[in-house]
Amino acid sequence: MKVRFAGIELRNPVIAASGTFAYGIEFEEIVSLDRIGGFVTKGLSREPMGGNQAPRIIETAAGMINAIGLQNIGVKAFLETKLPALARYPSCGVIANVFGYEVEDYIAVIEALNEKRGIVAYELNASCPNTKHGGQVFGTDWRLLGELVLRTKEIAKRPIIVKLSPNVTSIAAMARCAEDAGADAISLVNTFVSLSIDIKTRRPRIANITGGLSGPAIKPIAVRMVWEAAKAVKIPVIGMGGITTPEDAVEFMMAGATAVQVGTASYADPRAVERIAHGLEHWCTRHHIERVTSLIGTIDTTPSEK
Repeated sequence: MKVRFAGIELRNPVIAASGTFAYGIEFEEIVSLDRIGGFVTKGLSREPMGGNQAPRIIETAAGMINAIGLQNIGVKAFLETKLPALARYPSCGVIANVFGYEVEDYIAVIEALNEKRGIVAYELNASCPNTKHGGQVFGTDWRLLGELVLRTKEIAKRPIIVKLSPNVTSIAAMARCAEDAGADAISLVNTFVSLSIDIKTRRPRIANITGGLSGPAIKPIAVRMVWEAAKAVKIPVIGMGGITTPEDAVEFMMAGATAVQVGTASYADPRAVERIAHGLEHWCTRHHIERVTSLIGTIDTTPSEK
């Protein structure tokens, strides 16, 4: 069940996604952290952030919309209060999600993380508005994305995984941009910009007006984007978007993902990540798959015979 990518080895390919698993240690009494591949922390910023006003999460058909506003305790508090406790789980890969509103913000967070042990990689959240460029999102402008990856790669002491925004015309083009700038891997998809209206009050159901749609509703689109990205680049791809079952994970791997991340499913079932990891191993056994990595990119797109 082991997977290796970008110099990282994980015990299995199932990872808990950023923003849905807190800082990892909060789940230790619910999930056996030594039985999952790893997890991605909540996004870490230079300073603590309080996030958006409520309501920030609403349920939708086959998913949810959220606009948390990147609430987090800040990189300093993470290093002091969260990371030391994670040393109890050395086989669980800790990936630090990093964000900022300027490239310098990302660099400052990574420089702080560089000095500590217990982290295997950095995941850049490229879906943040860049305040120096009129609120433009890094991940939707190839020039900004390239600069972000290039400059963070120069100072990072660990592999850089770039989390791509799906709100683009061509995910393949953005994947190639990240690769060309030096990314060690990419992860996708992040949430889709969405809007839900309360027809009684005629007001948005989220205080932020728009939010990010996630959950099973986006899975077919996410699988398609992972497939397109995997065809476009040579670096590893981590897939996510609506995974709730082991079979969903298999589908993403067949589309080209080396590993997968489980997010929204943890809201309905806090043990979803462990359940899916365990179920994926059983699925491989039942289907006589000796190595889970043999599933990667095995989608057959040749015309079927009539």
